[in-house]
Amino acid sequence: MRDLKIPGQRHPEKAHRQDNAQPKKPDWIRVKAPGGQGYADTRKIMREHNLTTVCEEAGCPNVGECWSQGHATMMIMGEICTRGCTFCNVATGRPDTLDAFEPGRVADAVQKLGLNHVVITSVDRDDLDDGGAEHFAQTIRAVRHRAPGTTIEILTPDFLRCGPDALETVVAAKPDVFNHNLETVPGLYTEVRPGARYFHSLRLLQRVKEIDPRVFTKSGIMVGLGEERAQVLQVMDDLRSADVDFMTIGQYLQPSSKHHRIDRFVTPEEFAGYEKSAWGKGFLMVSATPLTRSSYHAGDDFARLRDAREAKLAAAAG
Repeated sequence: MRDLKIPGQRHPEKAHRQDNAQPKKPDWIRVKAPGGQGYADTRKIMREHNLTTVCEEAGCPNVGECWSQGHATMMIMGEICTRGCTFCNVATGRPDTLDAFEPGRVADAVQKLGLNHVVITSVDRDDLDDGGAEHFAQTIRAVRHRAPGTTIEILTPDFLRCGPDALETVVAAKPDVFNHNLETVPGLYTEVRPGARYFHSLRLLQRVKEIDPRVFTKSGIMVGLGEERAQVLQVMDDLRSADVDFMTIGQYLQPSSKHHRIDRFVTPEEFAGYEKSAWGKGFLMVSATPLTRSSYHAGDDFARLRDAREAKLAAAAG
């Protein structure tokens, strides 16, 4: 375990950020407040199993819709991240030690929710020698054992400070979908993802396919951070060069005045244009709307992704 000099309090770096006024959301961004029996049942299961969800930690606008259907994105390895990305609402600081029983609790919750498809993500754990790769693998194996009919999508950190064995450990556990988000265009990385490296993340996605071509790969970005259209199109080309199957594009929503400012709200028409361009570049699956998030409608999208690959293989066979 690495000895990182990370303050223990939550969001220590945000106290030194300038205030960025939060603009009023347009009508196409507004969502209903969470509630209803389905939402309450999902929340109860998460609490009973002492599980953290990115839905809550990141303040996802779709939490009401997803939880009402029992679809919660579980966030493993704690709720404190070792990175300080300026777009993210997850706490930054020194994480707790890993919970050896967490993979089993995740698997129990997946079984109890009756999920056909589950998304499992995590905080960055730069304090761990393998970045948490083995914990991911244990969680995948536990879900496979407890809920063998459930397909598994993982949304991983970049394993930037780890050796190549970390990624191989995760892929060897055979997730159905390996997702790692680029988050933004490379020109904004020093502002938005100061602890990450664009081309490392791109290469990570490419290596997944090299290790196991059967695993679907997926990545996403936010727009409205100050990027230009040409930069977004270049990210699409970069992802296709890395043989990524599925791309998501959603509107950045500023969690607080201490986070990266919203440059603008991208219109639904512009999102439709991005989606058309992405399809044209050869992705098997694309989701590009203001409210798109990595795990939003992930189960339905996975089914379409699988059908698209089967159709492509059938067409290639003649």
